[in-house]
Amino acid sequence: MGYKIVVCGATGNVGREMLNILAERQFPVDEIAALASRRSLGTEVSFGDKTLTTKDLATFDFSGWDIALFAIGSSATKEFAPKAAAAGCVVIDNSSLYRYDPDVPLIVPEVNADAVMGYSKKNIIANPNCSTAQMVVALKPLHDRAKIKRVVVSTYQSTSGAGKEGMDELWDQTKAVYNPVNEVEPKKFTKQIAFNVIPHIDVFMEDGSTKEEWKMVAETKKILDPAVKITATCVRVPVFVGHSEALNIEFEEFLDEDEARDILREAPGIMVIDKREDGGYVTPIECVGDYATFISRIRTDSTVENGLNLWCVSDNLRKGAALNAVQIAEVLGQKVLKKG
Repeated sequence: MGYKIVVCGATGNVGREMLNILAERQFPVDEIAALASRRSLGTEVSFGDKTLTTKDLATFDFSGWDIALFAIGSSATKEFAPKAAAAGCVVIDNSSLYRYDPDVPLIVPEVNADAVMGYSKKNIIANPNCSTAQMVVALKPLHDRAKIKRVVVSTYQSTSGAGKEGMDELWDQTKAVYNPVNEVEPKKFTKQIAFNVIPHIDVFMEDGSTKEEWKMVAETKKILDPAVKITATCVRVPVFVGHSEALNIEFEEFLDEDEARDILREAPGIMVIDKREDGGYVTPIECVGDYATFISRIRTDSTVENGLNLWCVSDNLRKGAALNAVQIAEVLGQKVLKKG
């Protein structure tokens, strides 16, 4: 016996990945519905070897459906997620709307799977920000061993994190560099993204940080440990898919870099590729389409007591969004619904 699954936002980058991953991981699906806004109504999307025709989110009845994976942004989620939850369908939401709600669990299954039991307060579970998800997967096993005091993270985030419009802008501006007649002004980003980097993701806050940086701090504290101190600088880079992060970690206890490497090799969801030679590390283009969070460049930071540096790369459309949502659905099935 399987589940009745709804994918909301099925025509977007993340929604399509959700459908792909449900099929790849052979999630026990008895029935599946692909929903979209009216402007995308009737669009065909793939689910394994099947083709689904999208239905209208605005008129869909969630009664009798088990799980709804939402990838439609905060404003639409605010309207439709409570309706789905009230109909008895558990919502797994990829937007930022519910991440900081104390009555909604924020889940990365490799880190805090047991927190899924809190879903019943609102019948909603939140999926974290893409940059947070891969970082806490890397931090969790090290935190369990030596207790993290402080993290300094610099991100190198791909344009797909800004949706299809971000990817299109990178593509169009890159072409325009070689054909100056067709200059493409920034629309999705604040400055040219082609052949450039932009230290600005989301809106600025009063303290000078951006909302993206604030999200990484707040979400890591909720998922991993509220005692961990974090400071982040988030940068958009001219990459289509795959987020990278440079992590500087300070521990309460000494942790040798070799032991850290061994711990990470044994940790769920992580692939360590760390050779001190040319090419002995992973870059964003190599992680596309993969489930793993890749760790490279593990080394001691001698400037602080008990410090380590590492490089972390992941497919942001997968672990940063769609994969994590499907993994939450798997945990929900195993611990609560127990149909599959």
